[in-house]
Amino acid sequence: MPESTEPITPKAIDPIKYTIFYGTFIHTPTLSNLEINLFTLVGIDQNGTIDFIYKNNNQITNEDELKKTFIRKRNESNNNKIELQDITFINYSKDLSKFFFPGFIDTHIHASQYPNIGVGLGVPLLDWLKEYTYPVENEFSSPVTKFEFAKLIYSKVIARTLSNGTTCASYFTTIDLDTTKLFADLLLTYGQRGFVGKVCMDHNDVYEEYEESESDCIQSMNELINYCNEINPKSENLIKPIITPRFAPVCSSSLLNTLGSMSKKYNLPIQTHISENLEEIKLVKKLFPESEGYAEVYNEAGLLNNRTILAHAIHLTKKESNLISEKQCSISHCPTSNTFISSGEAPIYKYLNKYNINVSLGTDVSGGFDSSILQMIKFSILVSHHLSMKKNKSTDEEEDVRLSLSTALYMATMGGAKAVGLQDKIGSFDIGKKFDAQLIDLSSKNSNIDIFNWHIPNFKDNEEENFKKIKDLLGKWVFSGDDRNTTKVWCNGRLVIDKS
Repeated sequence: MPESTEPITPKAIDPIKYTIFYGTFIHTPTLSNLEINLFTLVGIDQNGTIDFIYKNNNQITNEDELKKTFIRKRNESNNNKIELQDITFINYSKDLSKFFFPGFIDTHIHASQYPNIGVGLGVPLLDWLKEYTYPVENEFSSPVTKFEFAKLIYSKVIARTLSNGTTCASYFTTIDLDTTKLFADLLLTYGQRGFVGKVCMDHNDVYEEYEESESDCIQSMNELINYCNEINPKSENLIKPIITPRFAPVCSSSLLNTLGSMSKKYNLPIQTHISENLEEIKLVKKLFPESEGYAEVYNEAGLLNNRTILAHAIHLTKKESNLISEKQCSISHCPTSNTFISSGEAPIYKYLNKYNINVSLGTDVSGGFDSSILQMIKFSILVSHHLSMKKNKSTDEEEDVRLSLSTALYMATMGGAKAVGLQDKIGSFDIGKKFDAQLIDLSSKNSNIDIFNWHIPNFKDNEEENFKKIKDLLGKWVFSGDDRNTTKVWCNGRLVIDKS
């Protein structure tokens, strides 16, 4: 990899003052629990950590008095005192069409496939990989053009996802180590929290020029682990390598077992695909005849645990669902990709409620045609409605399988945080967590959403009526909103996107 002329300056560790944000804070701290806090003050310390929360409920309207009250109440519970002159105060309480929401967490995205968004409609998964995926990923290994090619694509996908409110993502890159290191550099430069997954695959019959030997794969993984440790800012964990066997059909049993051992040795998370397509499942059965099923292939290799993300999981058997639940793995639901490639409709309500599996959301760029988790929230709900309409009423299964708005929002935030093992650091607004957040403005310039005055909560309404109005505004955001409504984005307490 060429020597950089300048050292990396991680955007998410820029110096900041203690900051108090005042406004509406909305999050889903637990599954199906939508919490709306109007007129709330949240203090962010110089490390980007939520230091104190004071729910004012509009009892104090004078700004100076608000600051003093917050500081007094905060200092009563903290030995490390702050003073009025040491803080920045930012007030968003005057317009209730603006609110803070936790940063989105994308648990399945192929950074290298970003150029292919929207192409290949109707092509089945295995053909789609051969025709579209492997050729573009192979360009990242070109000895002449790979750095220029990678920087162009990787810069765009990071900037785009941040602009859509994604503050943390679990990425697949390619088999190339050098450009994967470059990707880690760019995450730090742009200020996005990320998991860097160098793709591992040593058995690719359909596109033989795009594979690597097991020994090359393990050597490059060791180098990537060391590289991420070296460039991560001290006392921070903004980027982290993640063990990434692409999926079982392109990995030998030996490679899978070695990667399982590596994950255990270095305490690293794991991501891969499972049961996305019926032909894929047949291929796994053919390639691994000694294994009882697709999930068992990974389990036998030591790749299923509470830090494993399994993308798609559309066609799991009951036994596989029970195994994934027992191993405390997470599923990354990718509704636009599953629809675009016609892979199927994942029964997410059942996974959540019958099997108690944690479910997060993934864009699956570029099988998925949109890089916005907001769109995944919308489509996850719509897919569940389609499953509900198709349900066979002659069976005993009469439970409503439609996902609620709050459940889908949870999957985009806390569900994602659990999937990447950061549930104690991000995903909700709680003291001690990092301030990874987005400011949503439903009346932003050129917004696709039209808000009328009767939609906005007011002081004459009771608490129940205000809650209903805010929930309706959330519906407008999810079903009609887009990146234009995400006007500011903070990662690690630092402002990394400002469209105002």
